[in-house]
Amino acid sequence: MATTPTVVLLPVWGVGHLMSMLEAGKRLLAHSGRALSLTVLVIQPPTEQHASDLAAHVRREEASGLDVRFIHLPPVAPPTDFQGPEDFVSRFVQMHAAYVKAAIAALTSPVTSLVVDFFCTTIVDVARELAIPAYIYFTSNVAMLALFLRLPALHDEVPVEFEEMEGHVDVPGLPPVPPTCLPDPVMDKTSPNYTWFVYHGRRFPEFDGIIVNTVAELEQSVLAAIAVGKCTRGGDRGPPPPVVYPIGPVIPFIDATPEQQQQEPHECVRWLDAQPPGSVVFLCFGSGGCFEAQQAHEIAHGLERSGHRFLWVLRGPPAPGQRVPSDANFDELLPEGFLERTKDRGLVWPTRAPQKEILAHAAVGGFVTHCGWNSTLEALWHGVPMAPWPLYAEQHLNAFLLVAYLGVAVAMTFDRKRKNFVEAAELERAVKAMMGGESEEGRKARDKAAEMKAACRNAVEGGSSRAALQRLSEELQRGAVVVDVQK
Repeated sequence: MATTPTVVLLPVWGVGHLMSMLEAGKRLLAHSGRALSLTVLVIQPPTEQHASDLAAHVRREEASGLDVRFIHLPPVAPPTDFQGPEDFVSRFVQMHAAYVKAAIAALTSPVTSLVVDFFCTTIVDVARELAIPAYIYFTSNVAMLALFLRLPALHDEVPVEFEEMEGHVDVPGLPPVPPTCLPDPVMDKTSPNYTWFVYHGRRFPEFDGIIVNTVAELEQSVLAAIAVGKCTRGGDRGPPPPVVYPIGPVIPFIDATPEQQQQEPHECVRWLDAQPPGSVVFLCFGSGGCFEAQQAHEIAHGLERSGHRFLWVLRGPPAPGQRVPSDANFDELLPEGFLERTKDRGLVWPTRAPQKEILAHAAVGGFVTHCGWNSTLEALWHGVPMAPWPLYAEQHLNAFLLVAYLGVAVAMTFDRKRKNFVEAAELERAVKAMMGGESEEGRKARDKAAEMKAACRNAVEGGSSRAALQRLSEELQRGAVVVDVQK
């Protein structure tokens, strides 16, 4: 009979959520000195591509030799009448509640806690029924967490759509937030996606704590605002705010394993080896980022006119019946003659690329990014300044954070009503500002990025993030209970 107390993780299947939570769990495992184990409850993904990616991740973790075991929950028919990704994920997770309860109740190890992705707040009821502590793992930043906590009150305070309101949105700890910088799911109050965001924000304070993939030094004023109750309904007169544990940056596989070091370098990395230090602007837009020909042409013209070296990961729209971007067809997406004219200073890569290795390379001097939080943390870890080009989800708020709060990015203008369209001239300006030696805006972004690199590494190597992980580990080890299977 297993006796090592276990932390139960309930991730969602998206790679940006799944891998971050698993990596956080493994850090907790290592930090506890084998006083804890991990049990991961696996929701069967709704698509074949997600299922294939998940299976590969599980096989890799099972082969690692760590005290991590995976329990696959029974398959559930996904909802078909959903109106957006937030609506789909929240409802699909909710449909697994009985299976989550049964899986936890069947464990023979003492259970210290249930840690769930922030889309899984409905599962807090299962934890309460089983009398075990419940925590959220928040894959984004504290700014986004503050907005979630603030949203139930904002819903009542702002009776119109946010983009119709006068002035700015008040998120304590942040500069005034323009309504156009709010995440996609809150831009339409009639949408079930918005309703779910309000619901999740209302339930967050019911958890015993919130584990956040950020560094305290990056977002001190927002953390302080949450701690004194400014972000939760009722303010400092309401219920106590949730305890926040900033343990980031949690970046999967940030350091190459011995096996990876022995592998032949990727073609993109070999190309970078031939470029001068700090000379290349890197463009990459995440696992879901892709462009139609009109936008790809604008990018190409902007890069060509900028005069700077570039490494551009270009993906095309999903194939019929698919949800993930397709490999780029250069004949369809690029202007005639572009590759020939730029062959001496640019590389366009048509499929997935090793982003972490690229950002770590000395030749990279700037990053045009969709502002996914994992990508942002990778850039901060390596001290690379950014030009934000948000595409979906919470990325618009992340872009605001990078420019107006952290100061590590050069602002770039995009047309949100035209699917975040960016003109060639604007991309050219942003690249020149970020990469050029005479730009004051670029110099400040580079200096701040270097400061954030030091802050991130200090936090993990013995500073604030390590201390937060220590507090969390001690808290979980105190809370281990044997689940009563009769509940």
